[in-house]
Amino acid sequence: MGNGEELQQKQPPVVLTEEQRAGFEAGRVLLIDKPLHWTSFDVVRKIRGTIRIKKVGHAGTLDPLASGLLIVCTGKYTKKINEYMAQEKEYRGSFVLGAVTPTYDLESNPENHKDYSGVTIEQIDSAVKQLTGHIEQFPPIYSAIKKKGTPLYELARRGEEVELEARKIFIQSFEITSVELPVVNFKIVCSTGTYIRSIANDFGKIIGCGAYLSSLRRTRIGDFEVSHAVGMEDFWKI
Repeated sequence: MGNGEELQQKQPPVVLTEEQRAGFEAGRVLLIDKPLHWTSFDVVRKIRGTIRIKKVGHAGTLDPLASGLLIVCTGKYTKKINEYMAQEKEYRGSFVLGAVTPTYDLESNPENHKDYSGVTIEQIDSAVKQLTGHIEQFPPIYSAIKKKGTPLYELARRGEEVELEARKIFIQSFEITSVELPVVNFKIVCSTGTYIRSIANDFGKIIGCGAYLSSLRRTRIGDFEVSHAVGMEDFWKI
């Protein structure tokens, strides 16, 4: 049982009225502040089980080690998922310099440690400029992208060799909010399909000492702000 499932079981059961269920069936857009360690599907499964309708889906995956805004649509509003998924995203988080991980984040252990003590603000600014605008990005091999129907992470875990293809993305803005080496804090506004984990890995390559994503929070999707989102214990009250 994963951490998300354990956290779900700790929550008290919710009993909805028929009027509430009918409202979810007619269609709702729920702004959820996804907890750490929950998968996006954990959130969908919890909501689906609570409101007892089949049509529930999310508009853009958040990794288990990321928190923040997850748009969930119910009932007839599931038709809007692609519309919301296409909107730009805003993230805040941190990179750690001086090592890499196979998953590009803390889902795997840091390795290939290198000295980061000589990294300068000029190097950091140069990396930011190279990773801003229209760029090509290789997704992490440990990702949910499918190859012939199989998620890449399953192939990677089986030790199979996977040939990745670069994807064109757009980084509208990339701001370094603070630096306390080896930690670099950032804010990024980007197009759909962007992997912030890959940004971390590429950032480390450019600087030369490696880097991995150590924290991530999605703060906005289009005009929807995480400040307007609710936790999993309160979604049914919306």
